[in-house]
Amino acid sequence: MSMTQAMLQEFDNEAKTTRRVLERVPQDKLGWRPHAKSLSMGQLALHVAIIPGRIADLVTEPETEIPTVPRPEAKSIEELTSTLSSSVAHAAEKLRGWGDAGLDVMFRLTRGGKTVTQMPRYNMVRAVMFNHWFHHRAQLTVYFRLLDVPVPSVYGGSADEQPF
Repeated sequence: MSMTQAMLQEFDNEAKTTRRVLERVPQDKLGWRPHAKSLSMGQLALHVAIIPGRIADLVTEPETEIPTVPRPEAKSIEELTSTLSSSVAHAAEKLRGWGDAGLDVMFRLTRGGKTVTQMPRYNMVRAVMFNHWFHHRAQLTVYFRLLDVPVPSVYGGSADEQPF
């Protein structure tokens, strides 16, 4: 199996898990935030839905200036799931298009023309499209716990859901 195929397989599994998490977001709590410095649930959930496609776009060119990241708030669960679907489809298309050779291309992220980080595209995809995505998805499950929303299983059972 190629690196790209393995990454796409993992990506597909994680997208299914992310969909289950986003489907659990309570519609009436989209504006709720656990702390004044925190994103609202609707902002965080929409960020989770958007991450794969946005990061795929971010790393398409070999050099990119750090963008300003808007934080709109989702208006509905339908918006979250449809945004996730299009974001995942777009990112998967990019991954397939790059293939193993494209994942080896050096990527440089800049701010004000100065290099912030430079690494192969693969590492950027792994660190930001995947790990950053998982981090924010996990934050969402903490929001659920604080609101007594049953936490879905992610990598195994939760106190609320035992899939095995």
